[in-house]
Amino acid sequence: MVGDVRRLCFLLLLLVLLPFLAAADDECSNDGEGRNKTVALRLRIAAIFSILVCGGIGVLVPVLGRWIPALRPEKDVFFVVKAFAAGVIIATAFVHILPDAFENLTSPCLDPHPWSDFPFAGFTAMVAAIGTLMIDTIATGYFTRVHGGATPEAEGSNQIHTHSTHAHTHVVDLKDETPAQLIRHRVISQVLELGIIVHSVIIGISLGASESPSTIRPLVAALSFHQFFEGMGLGGCIAQAKFKRGSIITMGLFFSLTTPVGIAIGIGVSSVYNENSPTALIVEGLLNSVASGILVYMALVDLLAADFMNPKVQGRAKLQLMLNVALLLGAGLMSLLAKWA
Repeated sequence: MVGDVRRLCFLLLLLVLLPFLAAADDECSNDGEGRNKTVALRLRIAAIFSILVCGGIGVLVPVLGRWIPALRPEKDVFFVVKAFAAGVIIATAFVHILPDAFENLTSPCLDPHPWSDFPFAGFTAMVAAIGTLMIDTIATGYFTRVHGGATPEAEGSNQIHTHSTHAHTHVVDLKDETPAQLIRHRVISQVLELGIIVHSVIIGISLGASESPSTIRPLVAALSFHQFFEGMGLGGCIAQAKFKRGSIITMGLFFSLTTPVGIAIGIGVSSVYNENSPTALIVEGLLNSVASGILVYMALVDLLAADFMNPKVQGRAKLQLMLNVALLLGAGLMSLLAKWA
């Protein structure tokens, strides 16, 4: 897990450098229309706390299943919450992030050759989705081979050790979780968090650098809603992965702090950051495309397909209906927010 934290920190460092790269370009500068620095600063500070609290609560709710029986992964409520959260995530990718990527990479501030000659946003999202599939399968296969079929340690598991002259056998009770399933849950949770962090930092910097109250107000409500339910989706994956307490806290903090830290960075560089500079448009557009591809794959394959094809769901028509309604509700509400943000 330490290696994963280091990689996430390196990614955050690269994303933090984005505003300073964008500051070097003067073309297509912002016109300053609608700016009010005093009001905007108050709104951005409020956004930091609102998004931090909503994201923290969202990722914490599924994890509480360790102590609250109704929220445990084997319960119906858990499946319904994950379906709703997956709907939020897939709408975020298709309705919010991908259109922004197309807008960035087809901006008139960019040289039309090559940026208007080829759909780079869609191509990059496709490559990211395929790349995520490859990483997903390779990582799962690697950890399965490394563990040799043995179950990774999970907090709360009961182990029975049998010793003899020629053998040492471990029998592990994981409450119906097989070693392969546990490995899958761990890979899924880490890949999903990677995709979330990429676009969360970009969103945070953009909001923090804005000095237009009319732009910031709808974003605060939209991002708070988004972070809460996206956190529930990630928290559900973390809960199923049965990480140790330290890893759960680390992953939860990374998710909760990413957007607020991005906002704080945006506030700090708002005087020099130009979101319409060619550098910013290209970097943001490509990263948004990558994030969109990752989230589309994770939502459809690792969240929705895995749960909707679960024998427990397939064998109960009422639970199937509940999951479908939750999915459509989550996707619909998140899509509706695109009207304001």
